[in-house]
This record gives sequence, structure tokens and C-alpha cells, in this order.
Amino acid sequence: MESKVYFTSTITPERIIDMYNALGIKLEGNVGVKVHSGEVGNQNFLKPSFLRPMIEYVNGTVIECNTAYFGQRNTTRKHLKTFKKHGWTDFFTVDLMDADGEDIVLDIPNGKAIKKDYVGNHLDRYDSILVLSHFKGHPMGGFGGALKQLSIGFASSRGKAYIHSAGRTTNQYFLWQKLPPQDTFLEAMADAASSVHKKFEGRIAYISLMVNMSVDCDCCAVAEDPCLKDIGILASLDPIALDQACVDLVQKSTDVGRDHFMERVNSRHGIHTIEAASELGFGSREYELISID
Repeated sequence: MESKVYFTSTITPERIIDMYNALGIKLEGNVGVKVHSGEVGNQNFLKPSFLRPMIEYVNGTVIECNTAYFGQRNTTRKHLKTFKKHGWTDFFTVDLMDADGEDIVLDIPNGKAIKKDYVGNHLDRYDSILVLSHFKGHPMGGFGGALKQLSIGFASSRGKAYIHSAGRTTNQYFLWQKLPPQDTFLEAMADAASSVHKKFEGRIAYISLMVNMSVDCDCCAVAEDPCLKDIGILASLDPIALDQACVDLVQKSTDVGRDHFMERVNSRHGIHTIEAASELGFGSREYELISID
């Protein structure tokens, strides 16, 4: 069955709200808004002032988790300092979901690579979730979009190590000695994404912004400048269809930077995350792209 993916080429803060309203869902209760805080030194991450109208529209709390690699976001103290440096705390309440206590463990009985997902224990504070993703390249996953936000983004620091190692360790200090085959890592991301989506099914929405599209992720302190012209904003209730639509729009682009971007995606076999997620059955690669320009 085809999922609905909404698209606009008009990129403004107000248009993000239009895309949310097109989904026909009203996120209620305590709404967590998942963003990427941006590594210190990165120039491409989505800026809080641009996302402010959307986050305020749902009266949301900005949520994130600490990283599993060394930098300015792998401890609560440093990460909160980064949020402040990047201007997030000027506008929003920020909740680092793995700042304290034990993780929540989500079971993944049909997981391909992992059977459980460790997420920040503050996740249970939220009744519904808005996932705001910056679609761009990624050094390990090939690309980052909605599925990466669901998996790596919601995972605690221990959970990130667990996903990257496909269940071999939860210790970030041993992570890089425990890396699995590439496809197994991508399948672990799909597994983890399924667990968060299913936890909030019917109470979760996804918006992806195809802007500032570098081959590098917002987690990179030193990142290439964008190689593609901005394409637009997409929204869906299906994260698999959303990521597939984003990849397809890049492939159909006539921009001179398309091949460079797709080399990053293909060299990491990035499409396999979407393939594995589809096989898990929490969404579809088939979609209807609905323009609301």
C-alpha cells in the first residue's frame, strides 16, 4: 500500500507548519520534538530560529540524547553547553533524555540485527512525538533522515554504541573495536527505528528538510559544505516512505552535486537501511508524492 508523502519546494518556517497540518494529525499532550543539536564546528545543521515557529506551534519540548563518540555532545554537561552555544535554549526547553538514570529498553522481537533498543529514560515523559529531520549525507550510514533520527537519535549513549556495534557492546569506549559488517549496522538502525515508531504509532509525525545537503552529517565537527541546491520540505506519517522519497528526489535532481552526494549514499549501501526497515513492516517504500505548492 502506498503511503502519503507531502512535498513543497517553498522553504520557510511557516511552510513547515503547513506540511504538518497536511498530515491530518494533531499531536497532543506533552509533545517531544526530536532535533539534531549540531556538533560544535558544524555549519550545516538546522538552526533553532528557523524551526521555532513549528516547535512553538505544537508547544513542544526539544529532545535529544548524548552521543557515543568523543566531541562536544557525549556528556550531558558538554551537550547542554552546545545547545546553549547554538541558540536552542534561547527559545526552547531542552531535555536530554539520557541525562540520568537507567535506559528504557524497547523489545524488537523481529529484529534483524538486534532484539532490543536502549533509549533515553525521559522518553516516557512524552505523549506524542514530532521528528524534525535534516536530510543530508552521513559518513557511516550514507545518508541521515527520519530513520536515522528514530534509531541513533532516540538511542541513549549506550544505545548508540549498541546499534553501531549491532549488539556487541554498549560501551562507547570499545565501540570502534566492535564494528560489524556494514549491512548489519544498517539493519540494526532499521531495527531500532522500528521500536520507537511502534511505541508511538498513531502519535508520531515526521518532517524532513532537504536543505544544506552536505555529504557529511550534522554530527561532524568538520563537514563539507553543501553540494546540492536546496530541494524542499517533505512530511509523512511513514518514515520509510519519507526517506525513500528524499533519496528519489536527489536521484532525479539535475544538480551538478547529485553524483557526489549519491556516491556517499551508495558507497555505504545506504539504501539498505530503507530496505531493511520495509521488511520489518512498519512502513512502505511505495508512496504517493503530493505537492502542496
